[in-house]
Amino acid sequence: MISLVSAFSFVVMMFNIPLPGGTTGHAVGMAISAILLGPWASILAISVALLIQAVFFGDGGITAFGANSFNMAIVGSLVAYAVYRLICGRTPLQSPRRVVAAALAGYIGINVAALCAAIEFGIQPGFFHDASGAPLYAPYPLSIAIPAMMIGHLSFAGIAELVISGGLVAWLQRTNPSLLKLTAPEASDSDALAEPHDCTELRPLWLGLAALMVATPLGLLAAGTAWGEWSPEDFKKQEVRQEIAAASHNIAPPESPPAGLERLGSIWSAPIPDYAPAFLKSKELGYILSAMFGTGIIVSVSLLIGWLLRLSARQPARESA
Repeated sequence: MISLVSAFSFVVMMFNIPLPGGTTGHAVGMAISAILLGPWASILAISVALLIQAVFFGDGGITAFGANSFNMAIVGSLVAYAVYRLICGRTPLQSPRRVVAAALAGYIGINVAALCAAIEFGIQPGFFHDASGAPLYAPYPLSIAIPAMMIGHLSFAGIAELVISGGLVAWLQRTNPSLLKLTAPEASDSDALAEPHDCTELRPLWLGLAALMVATPLGLLAAGTAWGEWSPEDFKKQEVRQEIAAASHNIAPPESPPAGLERLGSIWSAPIPDYAPAFLKSKELGYILSAMFGTGIIVSVSLLIGWLLRLSARQPARESA
């Protein structure tokens, strides 16, 4: 389940959504992750997805992995879980109220995560600057960072998370409500539902994930960069500089890349940057293969963790024997 949910989060984040100002955003799947796994396993699942993105595809960046995990995996999962449990209460697993709870959990969770990111961006110019006052990393203060981040997430990205969360819970209510039982121990009908027995019950979800992987090139239709996720090279390109200014209250970015950002930008070079394998000319095919590769890595990591846990559980038993 952790590998399935982590892979789903990884793939759904490849679907870029156009946002106001010419930037892009994406859903995360944090609410459905927290609903299916509980908050703590959800933190693990989404963190693994973010780590694979950063290491292999340069998405999010190695030095931003901790902040991304805090915002999306930790804050997003905990907020989404709390909202879901608060709204659905003790209602039956097939209750429409759970669909509404899941939808609102996704919408609120991703927006709280976005607000955390906006604050982290906005405080950087005040904390990290050179002797002349030039920012070393993110160049825009809170007054620009918060509106730039929140307008797009309160609208399009939040709606995408809302639809995904509510839609998947509604579908699971009809097809496999036992998967919703983990985070609904007080549900009035939970005892009457069978526990999921084996991986065959997850087959429809894996097939749905495979369909999403094939459809990932749709994420290429949205042009532009996510606000704040600028590389040092972006500050040197006139077209990108115009996009940054348009999304930042028409305030132009620094003339040269922030020194700290340029220094950290060379720490790690992803082997498949931007989900575009160097040996392929087709961006669409590269996107599909990247989704398959990332999913394979996530499943392999999950299997490895599971094997290590089983191994460590057997060790004390052998010692006591």
